[in-house]
Amino acid sequence: MYEEAGAPHPARVPLGGSGLSVRPVGLGLMGMSQFYGAADPDTSVATIRAAVDLGVDFFDTSDYYGASSAAPGSPVAGFGHNEELLGRALKGLRDRAVVATKFSARPTPEGRSFFDGRPEYVRTACEASLRRLGTDRIDLYYYHRLDPAVPVEDTVGAMAELVAEGKVRAIGLSEVTPEILRRANAVHPVSALQSEYSLWERGVEAAVLPECRRLGVTLVPYSPLGRGMLAGGFRSGTAFGRDDFRSTLPKFQGANFDHNMRLVDALREFAAGRGHTPGQVALAWLLSQPHDIAPIPGAKRMAYVRENSAATSVPLSADDVARLSALFDPARVRGGRYGALNTAVRDADEK
Repeated sequence: MYEEAGAPHPARVPLGGSGLSVRPVGLGLMGMSQFYGAADPDTSVATIRAAVDLGVDFFDTSDYYGASSAAPGSPVAGFGHNEELLGRALKGLRDRAVVATKFSARPTPEGRSFFDGRPEYVRTACEASLRRLGTDRIDLYYYHRLDPAVPVEDTVGAMAELVAEGKVRAIGLSEVTPEILRRANAVHPVSALQSEYSLWERGVEAAVLPECRRLGVTLVPYSPLGRGMLAGGFRSGTAFGRDDFRSTLPKFQGANFDHNMRLVDALREFAAGRGHTPGQVALAWLLSQPHDIAPIPGAKRMAYVRENSAATSVPLSADDVARLSALFDPARVRGGRYGALNTAVRDADEK
């Protein structure tokens, strides 16, 4: 179902060959538990429930969300917190949602992380997630990050057993190379690959996206709004608190931030000329790419969920797509994805 760039946005996006499909713009929930400042649990639950009523049906969580702090000394909600939030929110609404969660990232007492892909842990983690989510099945179960000590074939083999048992409907991977994707897919069809992808982070375009297309794997971009930068709400001089993960990221630092803000200013001008917000245009650019793509922008409040969902109605011509791609050419964006302080959390799927 791969369309040419600039084609109308699809009404639904298939998740690989699983038989599952979702609305084109989902909701990433991580920020409701960590990394982007405080969030009120009751407000989060109300936002998720309102999102379902709006028609959003793809919800992304992880057992890890809540387990790690954004910066040393920051408060955390606890391992499994985000799944519990989602389970609470979906009571009575479960059949209207496609639930995606993840396993393998585990916290240490020192506040760092390690990754566990042992087959026996796959089953343990799945059973715990099912309990926290209050459900009898996980629609899309991701291997969050690779355990370097365990062959991916062994881990995916254990995931395939969960599919056979009906506890998982489809499997996914996160932030892997084309080679790992091929090896995993040879054991069991991989339905989705979750990786960072947005106008200002384009690393998957060279090799990962073509391999997804060849194998029929749907790409699920996290941080599709550049960790909020592409939403257009920041200005030069914006300061991020110690409990905000962005305070440690190179793209948000000093001269890099000021330079990147000028690119966002041009995006803001482009969007205003068409009567849309910068974030809507950034999401529409993703949906216009010639691949099956289902972005999961994070949002804590319903106003942002509503704004992001409306991106499916933003028309972009092939010339518009090309112009935006040139504006955010990777050579023009300054700063890497992660800084030196992020070794403990950088692989935990920060949205």
